[in-house]
Amino acid sequence: MQTPRHIAMIGCTTPSHIYPSLGVIAELVRRGHRVSYAVGDRLAGLIEPTGAELVGYPSTLPPDDGDWPDNPAAELATQMFLTEAVTTLPLLVKHFDDDRPDLLIYDLGGQAAQLLGERWDVPAVLLSPTWVAWEGFEEDNAEALDALRTSAPGGSYRAAFTDWLRGFGIDRDAWEWMSAQRPIISLIPPVLQPHLDRARPGVRHVGPCLDPGRLADQTWAAPNDGRRVLLVSLGTLYNDRPDLYRAAAEAFANTDWHVVMAVGQRVDPAALGPLPANVEAHRSVPQLAVLAAASAFVTHAGMGSCVESLWFGVPTVAIPLAAEQFGNAAILAALGVGEQLAADQISPQALRTSVESVASSADVARRLAGIRETVRTHGGVGAAADAVESFLPRPSTVRPATSTR
Repeated sequence: MQTPRHIAMIGCTTPSHIYPSLGVIAELVRRGHRVSYAVGDRLAGLIEPTGAELVGYPSTLPPDDGDWPDNPAAELATQMFLTEAVTTLPLLVKHFDDDRPDLLIYDLGGQAAQLLGERWDVPAVLLSPTWVAWEGFEEDNAEALDALRTSAPGGSYRAAFTDWLRGFGIDRDAWEWMSAQRPIISLIPPVLQPHLDRARPGVRHVGPCLDPGRLADQTWAAPNDGRRVLLVSLGTLYNDRPDLYRAAAEAFANTDWHVVMAVGQRVDPAALGPLPANVEAHRSVPQLAVLAAASAFVTHAGMGSCVESLWFGVPTVAIPLAAEQFGNAAILAALGVGEQLAADQISPQALRTSVESVASSADVARRLAGIRETVRTHGGVGAAADAVESFLPRPSTVRPATSTR
């Protein structure tokens, strides 16, 4: 058993980046560690059940119903995560300088963590909720990276990031800083990681760590009418697609399917019009409870939803809408556990045909059963917490804090 220590998590103020690590945070608290969790105030309710100490701040990131870019180049142009890091770093320094953590863990969007690690000379470990770079990643993606880095938005981003580093006393170029290899704990199943055979040293693949609190949420139950359950969810950021929800409602009206639609904050369920008796629409649903009963899942192929579909062994019809979702959808299709449809070509007939195809395929069911078994027995919350603890410096090397909170 580890001596209890102070671990600080630097998070990212969007639910899809918080859910993957909640189980790890709760386990570290259960083991007796004092965990501080820095994240935007508006998501405090997600952190509090873990027992971690909230370090809240006014986030500059848009809310789920705000204006999120749909591709990496746009993300660089808006400098969303950099702006968040530049804004929050002084607040985190002020909070933690007199209460220094023994270890920093952070999300991809928590870019301030690496600078804090430099300031305090403590390890900073990425808890990655998605793919991580592999050996040869830069060479494999040279054309796209070069185009991005030589674009006007890329140049502005590089200059702003480099100035930020230098203002903190780090004389490094932004591209060099961001491409440096650092310790990583990967929270996705290895089957979803591209080029797993070329994994970089220092990456630990502990697999998914579903939050016990979300797993225990039984606020939704399948109707006792014998219908198969279909979950339709396009995530939390790019879900302003009433056309797709209406297509799903029409496709499965008066069939042997019970359809559960999570439409998000941008779409008013009432605006979809009268729905068939076997279709329910909500702004949000307890996704894990629905997936536990589902026979198919129409998804945007965000990484969290991909992981959860494999955990429950549910076949997918992926309709990728933005960013890495296209790559995720292609991986699911290559695994033989789902089909992919283009968002601009959706019709009720096409949607129903694909759902029936994946839900009735014995081959898909066989492949999913094998992957589900592997996903559930590989690593998990305990292994992830062990990995985090392995990065804790020996107690004799820890600088004593000048005060405690």
